[in-house]
Amino acid sequence: MASSMISAPAFTAVNRASPAQANMVAPFSGLKSLGGFPVTRKTNDITSVTNNGGRVQCMQVWPPLGKKKFETLSYLPDLNEEQLRKEVDYLLRKGWVPCLEFEVGYGFPYRENHRSPGYYDGRYWTMWKLPMFGCTDSGQVIKELQEAKAAYPKAFVRIIGFDNVRQVQCISFIAYKPEGY
Repeated sequence: MASSMISAPAFTAVNRASPAQANMVAPFSGLKSLGGFPVTRKTNDITSVTNNGGRVQCMQVWPPLGKKKFETLSYLPDLNEEQLRKEVDYLLRKGWVPCLEFEVGYGFPYRENHRSPGYYDGRYWTMWKLPMFGCTDSGQVIKELQEAKAAYPKAFVRIIGFDNVRQVQCISFIAYKPEGY
């Protein structure tokens, strides 16, 4: 009954497209012609050199066989003392607290005691002394590293940087590996 009370001019005004509807974009109707896009021809020849599309060619950073992956920066050659100093200077500039840890057995996660998913032995290492709260010089950390190497020459030693505000470990890298690794 209410519909019979609306006049004909009011009804036609309702059916007309409003200015907001007139500016709407048409719904997606599929991809346009690909004629404007550059075409690249790919071959299945695996002997060709891989590149990143520029003048620089890609390089393999980690051999897949015969190497263990340890921590951050483990794909690089071992860091010398100057490079270690620079890494420690970086973590000190960030305001992180340096700490040393060592592992006498393995320097990488492994499975020995349990086979359930997500469980690995070797994730937790022994802390070398206490974290170095208030440390401002990379020389102090390198001195502690030398002491740890002298005390445990067959152990892996890593340097960790903790953020004491967020309560998280921000950086961790191997500082010393025993002979043969």
